[in-house]
Amino acid sequence: MSQIGKPPGDNAVIRHGCEATPCPPRSKPWVLAAAIIGSSMAFIDGTVVNVALPAIQRELNATAFQAQWVVESYALFLAALLLVGGALGDLFGRRRIFALGVVLFALASVGCALSGTVQQLILARAVQGIGGALLVPGSLALISANFAEKERGRAIGTWSGASGITAAVGPVLGGFLVDHYAWTWAFLINVPMALAVLWIAWRHVPESRGSSAGSGLDAWGAALATAALGGIVYAFIEAPTQGWRSAAVMAALAIGMASSVAFVLVERRVESPMLPLQLLRIGNFAGANLLTLLLYAALGGGLYFFPLNLIQVQGYSATVAGAALLPFILIMFALSGWAGQLVDRFGPRLPLVVGPSIAAAGFALLAVPGVGANYWTAFLPAVVVLGLGMAVTVAPLTTTVMNAVGPDAAGIASGVNNAVSRAAAVLAIAVFGVVMAWVFDAVLAEGLREAGASAQASAFIEGQRSKLAGAEMPPGIDAASAAALKRAVDASFVAGFRWVMLICAALALLSALSAWVMIGRGPSEARVAVPKPR
Repeated sequence: MSQIGKPPGDNAVIRHGCEATPCPPRSKPWVLAAAIIGSSMAFIDGTVVNVALPAIQRELNATAFQAQWVVESYALFLAALLLVGGALGDLFGRRRIFALGVVLFALASVGCALSGTVQQLILARAVQGIGGALLVPGSLALISANFAEKERGRAIGTWSGASGITAAVGPVLGGFLVDHYAWTWAFLINVPMALAVLWIAWRHVPESRGSSAGSGLDAWGAALATAALGGIVYAFIEAPTQGWRSAAVMAALAIGMASSVAFVLVERRVESPMLPLQLLRIGNFAGANLLTLLLYAALGGGLYFFPLNLIQVQGYSATVAGAALLPFILIMFALSGWAGQLVDRFGPRLPLVVGPSIAAAGFALLAVPGVGANYWTAFLPAVVVLGLGMAVTVAPLTTTVMNAVGPDAAGIASGVNNAVSRAAAVLAIAVFGVVMAWVFDAVLAEGLREAGASAQASAFIEGQRSKLAGAEMPPGIDAASAAALKRAVDASFVAGFRWVMLICAALALLSALSAWVMIGRGPSEARVAVPKPR
C-alpha cells in the first residue's frame, strides 16, 4: 500500500533553489492542478492495488507470494529511486522529468491492465515504480519552483488537502471498479488522468531547474540502493517457497547485504550523495528516521494484510474493504491542523512518544477479531485508535525532520525521511510474509487434522498453501467437508494475521521508545556540518 498518513512525496523535494522566478499568476492554478492530479495517480494506484489483490490472485492463479511481488515490485523501485527522481528534475528540468514520469506511469498502467500472467503484471508494476519515482518528487517541486515563498505554504496546503480527499476516495473507487467491472480498470483509470496532466504541463507549466544543475547524479548510490532493497526483499519473499538454503535465496540475501554495505561506503565518498550521512549525526534527525523506519514498517506491512483478511476471510466485497480504512483517513485529515501545533506546545518528544504508543494499541486491537467478525464492533475501534495514533504522530514527525537540519537542507532531510518510510514498508511486507507463511502452515496442519480431512483433501489443500486464504477447495467434495476445510484455512490466516498485528504493535512501541531515547538529545544542527542542497 502506498504510504498512508503522508501524501505521496510529502515534503520530498522542497529542497532546491530554482533558477526560474515564480510563474505568472495565470499559470499558478494550472501548476497546482498538474501537481495534484499527478501525485494522485501514484497515490490512488497504491491504495487500489491492495484492494484488487484478491481478484488479481484469483484470476491470474497467483500464489500469495506472487501477489506480494505485485505490490513490492512497484514499491521497491519507487523507494530506491525517489531521491534520484528529484535530482533528475533539478538537473534536466522539473517539468520535463515530471512529464516523463507521467508518461512512463501511464504506459506501465496500460501494461498492467493487459497482463495475461502474474509475471507480466509484476514487470509492468516495476516500470510503474520507476515512473512514480520521477513524477512523485516532481509534483511538489513544481509548486516549490512556481510559487513565491509567501504563497507556497497555501499552495502546499491545497495540495495536501486534495491528497487527503484522494486518500479517502481512492480505495472505495478501486473497490467499486473491482466489484462491478474488473481489476484491470484499477490501472486503466490512470490513463485519462495522465492525459490531463500532460496537456496541462505542456500548455501551462513553465520549465525550471535546481541551483545544482551542474552537480551530477549519484548513479552508484541509486544502483546500490536498488540492489540492496531488491536482494533482501527477494530473499524474504521467496524463502517460504524455495527454502532459505536454496541457491537463489542465499545469493539474493548476500547481494542485498553486500550492496547495503557498499551503499554506505559510496555515500561517504560521492560528491552529491543520495543520503548525506552527515545528517545522521544530528540527534533529532537520526531519532526521527529510526522512528519512521519502525512505525512505517508496522503501518505498511500491517495494512498490506488487512484488505486480504476482510475480503478473503471475512467475506467483504472489495468496495467495503476499500471503505474500511475511511475512518483512519478522515481522522488524519480532521486532526492534521491540531496535530501540527503539538510541537510548538509540547516540543517534539512528547507527541512522538504518545502518538506511536496509541498506534500500537490500534494494532493490538486488530489482532483480536477472529473469523466472521463484525466490522463495526471488531475492526472499526481498532481503525479509529490507529488513526488517532498516526494523526498525533505524522505532523510532529515531519516538523521534527524539517527543524532538525535548518532551512538549507530541510528539503534533503524530508526527502530522505520519505524514502525511509517507503523502504520500511517494502521490507516489512517481505518479512511479514515469512511470518504469515510460517504461522499459516503450522496452524493449517493442525486444523486439517481437527477437521477430519481425508488424505486426498489434505494433500490438495497442502498444495494450495502458497495461496494462503485464497486457497481453493478440493473438487468433488460435499458442502459440509468444503465448509470445514474453508474454516481451517480461514482460521490459519487469522492466526498469521494476529502474529503480524502483534509484531506491528511491538514495532510501534519500539518507535515510541526510540523517540523517548533520541529525540531532544544529541548534537543540534548548529554543531553539524550539513551538506548544501544538490
